Amino acid sequence: MQLFACGVNHHTAPVSIRERVAFGPDILPRALADVTSESGPAREAAILSTCNRTEIYCNTSQPADVAEWLANFHGLPPRDVKPYLYQHPGSDAANHAFRVASGLDSMVLGETQILGQMKQAAEKASDAGTLGLLLNKLFQRTFSVAKEVRTATEIGASTVSMSAAAVSLAERIFPSIKEQSVLFIGAGEMIDLVATHFAAKGPRRLMVVNRTIERAQALANKFGGEAAALTNLAELLPEFDILVTSTASPLPIVGLGMVERAIKARKRRPIFMVDLAVPRDIESEVGDMDDIFLYTVDDLGEVVRSGQSSRQSAVVQAEAIIAASVNEFMHWMDTRRTVPVIRSLRDHGERLRRNEMDKAHKALLRGDDPQVVLDALSRSLMNKLLHDPSHALNQAGDNEREQLARLVSRLYNLHSE
Repeated sequence: MQLFACGVNHHTAPVSIRERVAFGPDILPRALADVTSESGPAREAAILSTCNRTEIYCNTSQPADVAEWLANFHGLPPRDVKPYLYQHPGSDAANHAFRVASGLDSMVLGETQILGQMKQAAEKASDAGTLGLLLNKLFQRTFSVAKEVRTATEIGASTVSMSAAAVSLAERIFPSIKEQSVLFIGAGEMIDLVATHFAAKGPRRLMVVNRTIERAQALANKFGGEAAALTNLAELLPEFDILVTSTASPLPIVGLGMVERAIKARKRRPIFMVDLAVPRDIESEVGDMDDIFLYTVDDLGEVVRSGQSSRQSAVVQAEAIIAASVNEFMHWMDTRRTVPVIRSLRDHGERLRRNEMDKAHKALLRGDDPQVVLDALSRSLMNKLLHDPSHALNQAGDNEREQLARLVSRLYNLHSE
């Protein structure tokens, strides 16, 4: 077993790179099947793909091939991805997984959403049949460590979330959110979080648009807002001052032409836009327009980083918990390497036992004295079990006999008189 993790995140790659290697829900099952296929580089694999990171956790004997597979799967030259890629073998992979789940590697230090996303990644891998013994153990331990970190430290205290940051930026553009109308595209967890923060400001109007109108309506009802189908977006956009979008669309939903028509209909009144999607929902050229204030997840990261210094003592505590947990996990991995030997040893002992039992059974059927049969069985079994180590000691050379004697004494718990 060889644990390995590689990927890109907001620390190593801009959103323009992250969106090119993201795995949407529609392609994730195919990707998991491909990376663990006969021609693939991994025996087990799980893929975590969020707006801030794309990571592959795997059991592989070909770590370099996993990184190349990531680029090739997305139709990219490996040289285009390599400068942004981090690669973590063995204990470094375990340490990385524990830090990610605990919120230590997040754009928002201590945020909790990433833990749920990691659990979803493990579930998807399990459903795809690519989560084996090693990764199952890794993720179960990861979730346990994250829980311990959040329970034993103040890592999540006073966290400035991405959702709060979006509201903060909007308040820099508009004097009051109460006078503005807010449009949300999407009805997932991220939009739910952002809508909660905006709704708390009491905007003049709130609407949710989504491909599935039922999901849009359910979320809108939660905040006393309106709902509409995504197909109505172009005609609705001119009516809103604030736009927040987060979908799993592989292509932009809000194009330059759509926004140009909306701004014209608004008589140049500005629109504040937050694109939380990776790949991006809003064409990047929209941000070049004079009357558009467009922010991506990377832009919001600058806002949240300002409030992280007060939690550095909690980070030190969390890192200590993680370091101890990594040692425990790697010890478990080391013990798994002896499993084949232990299994072979038990199989050998079982064959000897059955052979002696067969002989004893035949002797009893012949009418032999049971006491004599039991004595013969125990002597013969003892001699056969001890034959190999005794023979090895007798045949050992001068240089290895002493070392072998110490090992046999340890294995059989022998004590010299």
